[in-house]
Amino acid sequence: MIKHEKAIETLRHNGHRLTPQRLIVLSTIASGDGHMGVDEVFQVAKKSYPYMDIATVYRTLHLFKDLGVVTEVAIDDRLHFELTDLDGHHHHMVCRACNGAFNLSPHYLAEFRNTLNKEFGFEPDLEHFAVSGVCAKCQEADAKTTWKQA
Repeated sequence: MIKHEKAIETLRHNGHRLTPQRLIVLSTIASGDGHMGVDEVFQVAKKSYPYMDIATVYRTLHLFKDLGVVTEVAIDDRLHFELTDLDGHHHHMVCRACNGAFNLSPHYLAEFRNTLNKEFGFEPDLEHFAVSGVCAKCQEADAKTTWKQA
């Protein structure tokens, strides 16, 4: 089974045509290493289909996001995309120093969800949740730099 077969099935089920452009954008994201920026998707897709334009990539990614085929995460000031995890949702931790994005299992947010629900009667939308901060590698690098400067 190809990595993005479920996405193709979702497009068909929702009455969307499987245009060459959509299939190329989909296969580009599926073959990427996750969290691809729009420009990166565009550059790779353009190699397969020279007539691809950036507006088509934006529209296609927006459609895929609306259908739940891709997940969107903001890294720095740009949006990045990856195929939606077939095994369930996952969330992201985004390092503001190196702009790295790391997966965060949903079970870490279960207690948070329960607390909000119990204490406030509020059901949070945690489908696409990102926590920003500084990763361990950048913290370590910063500590070494700070130590050398002292």
